Amino acid sequence: MANGDRTVLQFSTQSTANFSAEVHPLVIFNICDCYVRRPDQAERVIGTLLGSVLSDGTVDIRNSYAVPHTESADQVALDIEYHHNLLVSHQKVNPKEVIVGWYSTGLGVTGRSALIHDFYSREVPNPVHLTVDTGFRNGEGTIKAYVSVNLALGDRQLASQFQEIPLNLRMVEAELLGFDILKTTSVDKLPTDLEGMEVTMQRLLALIDDIYKYVDDVVEGRVAADNSIGRFISDTVAALPKLSPPAFDKLVNDSLQDQLLLLYLSSITRTQLALAEKLNTAAQIL
Repeated sequence: MANGDRTVLQFSTQSTANFSAEVHPLVIFNICDCYVRRPDQAERVIGTLLGSVLSDGTVDIRNSYAVPHTESADQVALDIEYHHNLLVSHQKVNPKEVIVGWYSTGLGVTGRSALIHDFYSREVPNPVHLTVDTGFRNGEGTIKAYVSVNLALGDRQLASQFQEIPLNLRMVEAELLGFDILKTTSVDKLPTDLEGMEVTMQRLLALIDDIYKYVDDVVEGRVAADNSIGRFISDTVAALPKLSPPAFDKLVNDSLQDQLLLLYLSSITRTQLALAEKLNTAAQIL
């Protein structure tokens, strides 16, 4: 059989193996806030992601803003002028933040997502598509990131396929506490600083108990020793300041008094503003 030219079905040479993204909690909070404030007839919210590309190729998503849009069964219309105007305003404040992709609320991608992704592909090469499930079903927020891969037959492009990439949520302890509250569908009130500190201390005590249990299991021979974990525990203990119990109590109490003073001053400020507003209203009536 003679060997002839073959038409090969192939993906684009841009591999997704080295693609990854990390998102800051501010972006998630912004998206959820925009979803709550969306127009009554809108089923989802669409917006632009801002950030930068790190030296290792990771897409660092640090900010976002919503873009008004309308969509039907087979088409999507974005307010491009609004998008560009808001981008210029953002870059006046943070010139290092550039477009890195776009987001939408809901589970996964839809058929109309390719149309929006095509627009952002003209704004920036290889944009990231972030999806956020604002329903927080079962108390979990499904947040995923995708990139588009072209499917070609020979020299002819047939379609685009969204492929999921690794996504890391960058949160410190205080931000994680707020994210846990956000995942709760209903709360009576937001926790105070003292309540938040109490929850954080409970988590810290639980982690210390886990470390105690692991060390006891290693000493008793129930678990094989891991040198890397041992070095990590040793470095952590060595990093702790050597304070006597009275000195530690004084440090905590001083910090607590500072927080209470700030709360008191903020309460006085709110009272003064409310009183000034009432006096101004009364003066206008008279």
